[in-house]
Amino acid sequence: MHIRNLLRYWRCFGVAIVIIIILNLQSQEFQYQYNLACYSAKGNTLPDISEVPPRKGKSIFFHETSCKSLQKGKITITSRQACAVESAAIMNPNLDIYLLYTSPGIIKNEGDESDLFLSALLSYKNVKILHLNYERYINNTPVGNLWKYNKIQSSRYSLSHASDILRYVTLWKYGGIYLDLDVVILKSLEDLPANFAGLQSLTDVAAGVMGFAASGKGHEMAERCLLDLQKNFDGDNWGNNGPGVITRLLLNLCGITNRTKDTNLLELIVDKDCGGFTVFTPTAFYPISYQTWYWYFDEYKLQSMIFNTEDSYAIHTWNKFSANTKVLLNSGMPYFYYAKKYCPKVVAECTRTF
Repeated sequence: MHIRNLLRYWRCFGVAIVIIIILNLQSQEFQYQYNLACYSAKGNTLPDISEVPPRKGKSIFFHETSCKSLQKGKITITSRQACAVESAAIMNPNLDIYLLYTSPGIIKNEGDESDLFLSALLSYKNVKILHLNYERYINNTPVGNLWKYNKIQSSRYSLSHASDILRYVTLWKYGGIYLDLDVVILKSLEDLPANFAGLQSLTDVAAGVMGFAASGKGHEMAERCLLDLQKNFDGDNWGNNGPGVITRLLLNLCGITNRTKDTNLLELIVDKDCGGFTVFTPTAFYPISYQTWYWYFDEYKLQSMIFNTEDSYAIHTWNKFSANTKVLLNSGMPYFYYAKKYCPKVVAECTRTF
């Protein structure tokens, strides 16, 4: 009798475990679909970028892909995202600055802080805010099947990987410069080489700031990135489809075949002729590493930060780690120092924090 009860217990326990696993998988599947829900959402939208083709090689692109921007039928933006766009507009007056939303929504000036940020951005003649239909945008590109066959949607890091793919598609379509929405531009990018990226450390190339020419070698290299994604897309590896792509391209262009995780790329690819592609030192775009992201919020680091960024084109503030750290208005935090200087109209509309 005791053995029979024990067997019954284990059967019930086994069934419970199976049910938990199934529910967990369903929950994960729902989460993936929810993450990208705005990409297929219906509603009033801004004009689509397909209707207003950019000047090839003469544009800077930002993508808002988070699905957090759609609220009450209108698009929204945070102060830090708006700062990135304004700084690019101020420092690059001869380039068009595109802010592309994957979510539907229109601009409604109802007096919200976000509405004021968007209005501030649109006061610059070179800023253009448009919609981007994700599925249609990547269709008929080398990576179109990644969406068609749900590789992106079922990725463990679906939002991140959707964003990774989009930056390479945009640069393949139009050339120009791609920027993450957590940068502040400190110098003009107009005179940079047509094909470039930057190291974020001694061992890793980053994908947060990149440029490709619209034709010739630049277009060919952008296409190689898409073909790499088509072949090597990995939904379980966070960095494989973003920085991994540009790193693999550079290793190939520079003829590096025996790289390990500790290989010093600074010595191997910076200032080298790698097929017409220029790689900058970390100082150019990532003067503060992600391991020390909190320096942007430490008042005691201000002077050292100013010194460390003297030769930088941009700062990257590592939003993945810093998003929930408050920046007090009129504080001595380094982030606020740069914001006041390089995105003054956005800062002027902030009420409590930046």
